[in-house]
Amino acid sequence: MHILRFVLIVVLCSVVGFVGANAQSMPAAESAPKLEHFDINLVDKSLDPCQDFYEYACSKWNAANPIPADQVAWGTGSGLRYWNENILREALQKAAAQSSNRTDYEQKIGDYWAACTDESGIESAGTRDLKAGLERIDQMKNKSQLAGQVAYVHMAVPGAWDGDDNQTRAALLGFGQQQDYDDASKVVASIDQGGLALPNRDFYIKDDAKSKEIRSQYETHIGKMLVLAGENAQQAAADAKTIIGIETAMAQAQMDNVARRDPKNLNNKMSLEQVQALTPSFDWKVYLKVVNAPPSSPHYIVSSPEFFRALEPLIQQHSVDDWKVYLRWHLIDGSAPYLGKAFVDENWGFYSHTLLGAKQQLPRWRRCVRAADRDLGMALGQAYVAAAFPPESKQRTVAMVHDIEHALDQDITNIDWMQPATKEQAKIKLRAIEDKIGYPDHWRDYSSVQITRNSYLNNVHEATAFEFHRQLAKIGKPVDREEWGMTPPTINAYYSSQLNTINFPAGILQPPYFDSAMEDAVNYGAIGMVIGHELTHGFDDEGRKFDAQGNLRDWWTPADAKAYEERGECIANEYTEEIPEAGVKQNGHLTQGEDTADNGGLRLAFMAVTNKLQLQGKSVDAKDADGWTLRQKFFLSYANQWCQQYRPELMRTVVLTNPHTIPKYRVNNVVSNMPEFQEAFSCKKGSPMVHANQCRVW
Repeated sequence: MHILRFVLIVVLCSVVGFVGANAQSMPAAESAPKLEHFDINLVDKSLDPCQDFYEYACSKWNAANPIPADQVAWGTGSGLRYWNENILREALQKAAAQSSNRTDYEQKIGDYWAACTDESGIESAGTRDLKAGLERIDQMKNKSQLAGQVAYVHMAVPGAWDGDDNQTRAALLGFGQQQDYDDASKVVASIDQGGLALPNRDFYIKDDAKSKEIRSQYETHIGKMLVLAGENAQQAAADAKTIIGIETAMAQAQMDNVARRDPKNLNNKMSLEQVQALTPSFDWKVYLKVVNAPPSSPHYIVSSPEFFRALEPLIQQHSVDDWKVYLRWHLIDGSAPYLGKAFVDENWGFYSHTLLGAKQQLPRWRRCVRAADRDLGMALGQAYVAAAFPPESKQRTVAMVHDIEHALDQDITNIDWMQPATKEQAKIKLRAIEDKIGYPDHWRDYSSVQITRNSYLNNVHEATAFEFHRQLAKIGKPVDREEWGMTPPTINAYYSSQLNTINFPAGILQPPYFDSAMEDAVNYGAIGMVIGHELTHGFDDEGRKFDAQGNLRDWWTPADAKAYEERGECIANEYTEEIPEAGVKQNGHLTQGEDTADNGGLRLAFMAVTNKLQLQGKSVDAKDADGWTLRQKFFLSYANQWCQQYRPELMRTVVLTNPHTIPKYRVNNVVSNMPEFQEAFSCKKGSPMVHANQCRVW
């Protein structure tokens, strides 16, 4: 239920993502914008790179590209998201326009698109397709039926199987599958803490003025949504208080997001009988039957037993009517984006405007593309790959991956704090990493999903049930090592610690991250760093605890483990700092893995490009015709991919919930640890971009 991700794009709750089209030159939906390319002329030479490298590299671009009203952040990769979505839109429209001779997947994506874009039909339907679920909840007579009701909500609202860094965002709890921590060749059932509609537990328990204000706005939002669903205002206001009371109690019982970063804290094996004993009032056999899970798992991994121990008295404390109110809310909340305008607007108003600072909604076509990519993404991915990912791009990316893997091998050989026995184990793990580039070898079969043009909400419910059942069907079976966790158009990348794979969807292998027209120094500074970042995740504070086969096993000597932890603590301390723009403090232990990967990734990319240039008889310090050295271009290209602005509301939410540092610090803190950067720009000792205590793990 949990994978490590590079995260160029952050999506929180059920809200709009970060990127879109420029407000100053918004192209028509019929034509995709031009992609952003690295441009050395955007450097602000009036500034000193040794004072603030991020501003030196990004201030001109950021000033020329304000955040559009329908976005909560804006960066150099934003046009790529729009470009990718245009390709998907064209495939969806083409499939929708065909009336005959369609393949099965064309029927699915075409009818999904037709239903999503049929605004008049959605308005006419009102809450028609939500009523069956609400009526089922209303028929609950006693708490022995709670498990079955939760199961039905999980099959309707996306995500019950998909835990994140904080929780599984689903009613009451999360349920899914994962590789066994101790035997990564097996798939077992996993049970996670959940139950919250706000981003994480901090939003319920922090006592500062801003947190209180958000909770008050959340309570108002719940009331408005319940009124839209048919309640009178007085009852809705009372129900909102009940919901917040239940969710707050769950938040207080949840494991915090720093503790969740240690897989040892999550590896709690239990039999079904032991799981049942944690929550006697929740009938697990009924839940498993309703969601059509395999009747038994070798064992169940319960991420947070304390959460479930606290859940039992909470179930007892609240009445059947209270639990009806809670479940009604989660069904309405999870369905709101797919209902009429009043629901969509109120949902956007709280989650996107209040929590993230968006000023305007995305156009409907973009929302429909994103929903289709989530629900039928592997079908859509075929069209994207055909249009946007030529074989040459894959070949060049594969070569870069091999160069950077070789650099990591060199790094392991040369580091002076690791003993030979641990080095050998590290190299065994490195050699076992599987590289996945572009797209899967086999496309997913969606033939059993029932998609029609008649109901957008029903299509989402159908796709949700299909994916939930697909996930649960893996339990008790051997691991499918070929499966991907991201769709091909995704602008992101990830490392899977239990599969021991690095994964780069075709969506990120485009400008400005990978640009076939650019020289190696530029590409290694951008996508090369992403590759190095993902490789480093295999050896960060979390990834290092897994062996070459993906098992949770300690392969470190005690001395090397201690040496690692000292270096990791340097990173955590460096990134624990006040973020004035957000009004909150960054917890460096939450971001330690990603920060370690950023630092290691850029070093590995620099080593790789240096090696490659040397083989060509070139030097990183040779000047190009434009007067810049290749070394300088490497670091400027790295910074360029992080030229990105966040709205203050979004920044606060990210700092509190996300294990990735915000862009400015992903640039400045990394280069300040690198003598190679100081040499590039002749930075003197004592400059802000030269840390006195330079942290380094890899």
